[in-house]
This record gives sequence, structure tokens and C-alpha cells, in this order.
Amino acid sequence: MQAKTEIVRSGVTFGSAMAIAISWSVNKSLLWAMIHGVFSWFYVIYYAVVRTG
Repeated sequence: MQAKTEIVRSGVTFGSAMAIAISWSVNKSLLWAMIHGVFSWFYVIYYAVVRTG
């Protein structure tokens, strides 16, 4: 059970970091980076579908 919790926590952290990095590179806004960091994987998937599709 401990390993699953650690994997999920790592995934959430990685998703937030990726969302913040993408948001900053696109918008150059700290506010948007924080908002996108909260939505993490949802923003990463949105960016992948809309911006690269």
C-alpha cells in the first residue's frame, strides 16, 4: 500500500511541475502557472490535444 501511495504522489507532483512549466513557457504569467499547476494533468492533456493536435 505504501508503494502505491508514493507512486500516486510522484505522479501528481510530476503533473503539477509539467503543467507549471508548460504554462510559464506559453503565458509568462505566475498567476496562470499557479492555476494550471492546480489543475495539473488536466492542463497537460488539454495542451497536448489542443496545441499539438
